[in-house]
Amino acid sequence: MFDIKNIRDNPDQFDAGLARRFASPCAGEILVLDEEARKYTQVLNDLQSRRNAASKEIGAAKAKGDDDEFNRLRAEVDSIKQQMPTAEAEQRKRLDAIRDILSGLPNIPADDVPLGEDEDANVELRQWGEPTRLNSAKEHFDLGEDLGQMDFEAAARMSGSRFVLLKGQLARLERAVANFMLDLHTGEFGYQECQPPLLVKDDALYGTGQLPKFSEDLFKSTGDHWLIPTAEVSLTNIVREDILAQEELPARFTAWTPCFRSEAGAAGRDTRGMIRLHQFSKVELVSITTPDQSLDEHERMIGCAEEVLKRLELPYRTMVLSSGDMGFSAQKTYDIEVWLPGQGQYREISSCSNCGDFQARRMNTRCRAKGEKSTQFVHTLNGSGLAVGRTLVAILENYQQPDGSIAVPEVLKPYMGGVTTIEKA
Repeated sequence: MFDIKNIRDNPDQFDAGLARRFASPCAGEILVLDEEARKYTQVLNDLQSRRNAASKEIGAAKAKGDDDEFNRLRAEVDSIKQQMPTAEAEQRKRLDAIRDILSGLPNIPADDVPLGEDEDANVELRQWGEPTRLNSAKEHFDLGEDLGQMDFEAAARMSGSRFVLLKGQLARLERAVANFMLDLHTGEFGYQECQPPLLVKDDALYGTGQLPKFSEDLFKSTGDHWLIPTAEVSLTNIVREDILAQEELPARFTAWTPCFRSEAGAAGRDTRGMIRLHQFSKVELVSITTPDQSLDEHERMIGCAEEVLKRLELPYRTMVLSSGDMGFSAQKTYDIEVWLPGQGQYREISSCSNCGDFQARRMNTRCRAKGEKSTQFVHTLNGSGLAVGRTLVAILENYQQPDGSIAVPEVLKPYMGGVTTIEKA
């Protein structure tokens, strides 16, 4: 969401920002509606003022016994009462139209975001580790199925396509990965662990930008709840409609949750394996900061996510996304792509985004410095720390052995109860 005053003051700049997201200019349309809404505001103020004055005059006329004036004033007040709902409805119509337009607009990119329509314009910032080169490297689904511990057919029988059933040591390995991530983020990086709701209402998804534009990407219950597509929704909405003490920021939250996505736009993509599922788990990172903290916090967050891969000794590269490839709410996004030798390419395993005050305006979340009366909107950031299923995929492909077994990464051995190698069940 955007500041209407800023659009009034800088309409060309606003449209230029939208152009960098390859969105149509609309400042002119918004400002016409805004001017009309403000005219109705003035009409309502004038009507209310006259109503108040006439009400006082009625008392004076009654005291004087001037029945004609008394009746005239009463008729005037009755007329004002009839006019106000019409003016209020016209004003609301304009304000709702402005809100509908603004709700469908993506965030404006930061100045240093590369200009481009898609992933082809993304820019590599750095690489870590040498890509694993294996003779006849297998992909994760072949490895998991050969181990007898990754079952897509059983999952399809009960749930349909894009689901997986993990069993035995692979199920334990996924849990180990998540626990390792949580321990790292809470123990060393200062994130507070949460167990948030998995079902949320419309306002929560509106606050983080999934609604109204991306409803088809979500799963809705038979009631008025939606399954979360990421714990970003629940964790960011912890501070919804709050005024936070500025000295207590940044606030950092993490959670390991299931995530649910319809993958409506992914027909034909990654149809086999665990890369793109309807249900998967993720360790999410969310930070709530003051405006002057968010740039540093963004760098810190991507560093926390990268550290997970470093300790797992998984090669990766970090990209800054182009203006056309970023998510709807993002002002700037870093992606981490892990090397998958079975596919022979890097694949996304984390996105870390600075949303500026975009989500805070939708949630009405502010902060106030100690001793100050004025408030300002906070900045929100979110990132995967990491996608647990994709991390499991990366471990399977990078730690595969010639006999089809999987070596357990050193940092995960304490979480595996002494198991050092995953072999066929």
